[in-house]
Amino acid sequence: MRKLCPNIDRDDGLETVLEVPIPEEMFTSMGSNVTLRWQNMQTWMKAQTSDKWSAPVIAGRFNELRFLLYLVGSPLIPLQVQLGHTVHRPVRDSSIVRISMNPYHFVQASTAKYIVQQYTAATGGQAALNAVTSMCVTGQVKISASEFHQGDLSLEVKKSAAESGGFLLWQKNPDLWCLELVVSGCKVICGSNGKLSWRHSSNQQTPISQGPPRPLRRFLQGLDPRATALLFADAMCIGEKIINNDDCFILKLETSPAIREQQSGPNYEIIHHTIWGYFSQRSGLLVQFEDSRLLRMTNKGDDTDVFWETSTESVIQDYKYVEGLNIAHSGKTRVKVFRYGEQSANHKREMEETWKIHEVDFNIWGLTAESFLPPADIDKKKQDS
Repeated sequence: MRKLCPNIDRDDGLETVLEVPIPEEMFTSMGSNVTLRWQNMQTWMKAQTSDKWSAPVIAGRFNELRFLLYLVGSPLIPLQVQLGHTVHRPVRDSSIVRISMNPYHFVQASTAKYIVQQYTAATGGQAALNAVTSMCVTGQVKISASEFHQGDLSLEVKKSAAESGGFLLWQKNPDLWCLELVVSGCKVICGSNGKLSWRHSSNQQTPISQGPPRPLRRFLQGLDPRATALLFADAMCIGEKIINNDDCFILKLETSPAIREQQSGPNYEIIHHTIWGYFSQRSGLLVQFEDSRLLRMTNKGDDTDVFWETSTESVIQDYKYVEGLNIAHSGKTRVKVFRYGEQSANHKREMEETWKIHEVDFNIWGLTAESFLPPADIDKKKQDS
């Protein structure tokens, strides 16, 4: 990962530290020689605040990249992980068991509790997980996608046209996190300050989207074992499945109607959101993470509905110990998007992201709540309202 570039203001000045490290592959693709690459990087850095975003070709290009980064690179999970709770809770405290007195549900919940305890042990143990108060992660991604196709045609992801980039991720318990993701010159920043979450791109012409605090899906792809264990604390064990020749338990978690209503907005409604975790019977580790969401969007002009169904599957690999915690260092995420409705033809699209972690550090000194403040535009909107 490249962390430095020449000073763009003075040739004899100190090198500039990049806000987000970029992979060597991305730097190499910027030109045929080192001088040309630095010139192109300098042009790209200056363009982050230029007024050239309104050009149709550039705007279309970055709208496409922003769509990929929002949907594949920085999706959120509509469940607030309660990091203040203990990982090991009695089965009777499970929300599912409290709602349903079915003995079969009690067995499913108790089995899930045992699987989560094995996962906690496999990732370092409860003491090691509870000792982590913050983290910083740097990594690289490669994103590719198919075009939108109508009907039931089979899709092919264009791996030859993959977009490369890097990310920097900060987290501090509880519910304080920030992600900066740069892919092919397009930058997306999203975060949560414990009270609300937000997301916006380097194209300042686009509005900042915001909502209730939610965890970043990337944390649950083997980066944050404690958040993963707490997320599945209320899950049900629904069976077994072989994943890459590994026998796994399946834990399932349904988003409650109250949470779906809270996460919905004036023009859209979350109809369902289901999460599955596949835990290896051999190692106890999470080897695959899936979620599926159905969203209904209403067009105010003619009151027609368009449905968006998104299915995401992440294969999690390359676990390594870092300061006593077993962290996944690579993986692949595949996303399928279906769009249909009364006045909309059926369309579908597939996207794929391969990711690799380069550095992980825990308990960052000096990281405070002020490090996760939302953009000034959000505070200005609050004051105006």
